[in-house]
Amino acid sequence: MRTRMIAVAFDCHRPETLAAFWRAALGYGTVERWTDEDGTGYVEVKEAGQPSLLFQPVPEDKTVKNRVHLDLAPAELDQRGEVARLEALGATVVEEDTAGPWIVLADPEGNEFCVLPAR
Repeated sequence: MRTRMIAVAFDCHRPETLAAFWRAALGYGTVERWTDEDGTGYVEVKEAGQPSLLFQPVPEDKTVKNRVHLDLAPAELDQRGEVARLEALGATVVEEDTAGPWIVLADPEGNEFCVLPAR
């Protein structure tokens, strides 16, 4: 029997803010919120047929480069247009590597992700 991935989890300071960014970035339609017994609040964004993204609060800051990141490809715009759209949502360009086809961005809490050309 295989294990099924249910979500990609993000440690963050502001779960609501980061969930709103990724929901808009990916066009996800559903948001769920819950609180554990200890009072910790979580936000999950979902879209049918896609992995869920879970945002969980942590006190520490992000201090190093991500070891795992998301690769995105635009569905409607070209790569530059998608980067501009994501910047308008709050992302920042971290690196444009001329040797590769990707552009590295960071979400509002500094988590890196890549935007590739449309496929």
